[in-house]
Amino acid sequence: MHKQPDAPAPTTLHAALGAERGVVCLVGAGGKKSTMYALAAGCAGRVALSSTSHMYRYAGSSVDQVIEVGDYLPRAAATARVVAYCGPTDTPQRVGGLSEEQLAELAARREFDLMLIKADGARARLIKAPAAHEPLIPAWADTVIALVSARVLGRRLSDGIAHRPEQVAAVVDADLATPLTAVHLARLLSSVHGALKGVGAATVVPLINMVDDAALHEQAHTAARLALASTTRFERVVLGVMKEGRVVEVVRR
Repeated sequence: MHKQPDAPAPTTLHAALGAERGVVCLVGAGGKKSTMYALAAGCAGRVALSSTSHMYRYAGSSVDQVIEVGDYLPRAAATARVVAYCGPTDTPQRVGGLSEEQLAELAARREFDLMLIKADGARARLIKAPAAHEPLIPAWADTVIALVSARVLGRRLSDGIAHRPEQVAAVVDADLATPLTAVHLARLLSSVHGALKGVGAATVVPLINMVDDAALHEQAHTAARLALASTTRFERVVLGVMKEGRVVEVVRR
């Protein structure tokens, strides 16, 4: 079994992920929306949710108001605590994203204590590597949470689990026939062509999600240790189960 960290894990999901207030962007794959919803639910203040890309519609059980942005940015109802902002789209069951200018206007209004931005798309897959045009992380973002799902461990790269499998393979130095290991996850999380692409000066907190059994915990812990040894760009890696809003472990340098 792996050795547990000497320092205790933060007591809240928000503290673990560096998402207590300010502007937080989420990138990668394997649970960005569930992470947004968990953070919104646990925040004591007002929360704005948005995206820079198309995504599935916001869940009515997780937001108080959904605002479609057109030529101008409407103000939220004063009684709405969690507000989702989206753009128009013709894609069924989807909502559109906002431009960087629209997001900047929303942030400048200072109506919200926490602003959560889904800064890329992954087509509901568990792992991805960014394309040339993404992610769209504003220069004024405070924190970037970079996600990957632990459920890819032991599985081969394919369209079933990966958004752009060939691109993921190139970043993690694997071939499509090789089952993914902790080493591959560490390479993704520590690569400037992977989880660190476009993060700028923001605080980066990698999140290995769906760590919902002992075997995955063991492998995710190893991946976190290897990632921390491969870069100085972040100081901790969070292991969690975001559908439950639960921190499993915080692995520190």
